Amino acid sequence: MNDDRTDEETTTGRAYTLDGITVLDLTTFVTGGFCSLMLANQGAEVIKVERPDSGDDNRHSGPPFVEGESPYFWSVNYGKKSIELDLTTEAGKGALYDLIEEADVLLQNYRPGTAAKLDVDYETVRGYNEELVYVAISAFGQTGPWRERPGYDLLVQGMSGIMSVTGEPDRRPVKVGLPMTDLITAMWAAFGVMNGLYRRDRTGEGEYIDLGMLDAALPWLTKQAGTVFADESPTRMGTRDPVLAPYQTYETADGFLNVACLNAKLWAAFCEAIARPDLLDDPRFETNADRVEHMDALETELEAELDSRTTAEWIEILAEDAGVPAGPVFGVEDAPFNAQSEARGVVQELDHPEFSSIPVVEHPLNYANADSGFETPPPALGEHTRAVLEDVGYTDAELDDLAEGGVFGRE
Repeated sequence: MNDDRTDEETTTGRAYTLDGITVLDLTTFVTGGFCSLMLANQGAEVIKVERPDSGDDNRHSGPPFVEGESPYFWSVNYGKKSIELDLTTEAGKGALYDLIEEADVLLQNYRPGTAAKLDVDYETVRGYNEELVYVAISAFGQTGPWRERPGYDLLVQGMSGIMSVTGEPDRRPVKVGLPMTDLITAMWAAFGVMNGLYRRDRTGEGEYIDLGMLDAALPWLTKQAGTVFADESPTRMGTRDPVLAPYQTYETADGFLNVACLNAKLWAAFCEAIARPDLLDDPRFETNADRVEHMDALETELEAELDSRTTAEWIEILAEDAGVPAGPVFGVEDAPFNAQSEARGVVQELDHPEFSSIPVVEHPLNYANADSGFETPPPALGEHTRAVLEDVGYTDAELDDLAEGGVFGRE
């Protein structure tokens, strides 16, 4: 099973990297959904297997809604197909096994033990397809004393140490504004799928991947973990950096400005650009280590200068004229729609049967010799049930029998 991209391949001379790869996505919410979204963007046929009548919980996340639909659901499900299957029924499981026989990848994010209860655990499904790349995503992995605990992004942000270093000093820990550990886990899952497929091409063997969200988040600590390895304790520093200065957010006359001076050359250029060359001779700020040691004094000196002009004025002076790394703090309303993003075509429109078109934030891989990108909108619940099962040989009569038996939910 795969979607029809041969016409485009013949007209462009290029092909999607994952043309011909079929992914069965049994996950809900974001972790598996963003993983399969990444694979869909690279040309995989992603079949989203959903609970009859209700579907993925993310369909109902909100508000806000647009005429009853969740834009949050859109953002994680472009380019996929949706089928409804009741996996608590033998007929529903049988239909899934028929799909598994033809698939390349299966994603699930059940709590450990649930997949076995539904007979969709790896040991069961590999009997239908030994070459399957199977990814089991959970909060804490399939082993260990916490394996059966439920977990979501908020919990993992706290348990991974991310919240302990996010926010202002002397205030309560702060969650990153994005579902960060969901997305981190999703990207590890996509990386694991690609490695599994690559290894399968070389060996002919399938793969089982056990991926825990907590495990996925910990490698991203990098700088903060290094601090602990040096027998020190990282703390919340707001926008400051523990080993670089100036490297933080400053207030301007009308907003905020990020400045990042990573070496002596940039520090000198910055001081000249803000008309404070005297700071170069101040022993408190002579080296980066000195500036880190005297961050409070440095912030006082710099904000006294930076609040005299608007952010736009400072961008022209620093980034455009002096070549100093500096940038505004955009709201989400502006971030996808600034001149740079628009020039790069980051936000596109996809035709939608109900809304004429909907926006999509494209993924950032721009290949010289391959295609990528979304071609279809997020699917309606069960939109492709019959078509997908017809592709693996089901007749209209057989599909009618499954529908009458409640395997698909209400049609």
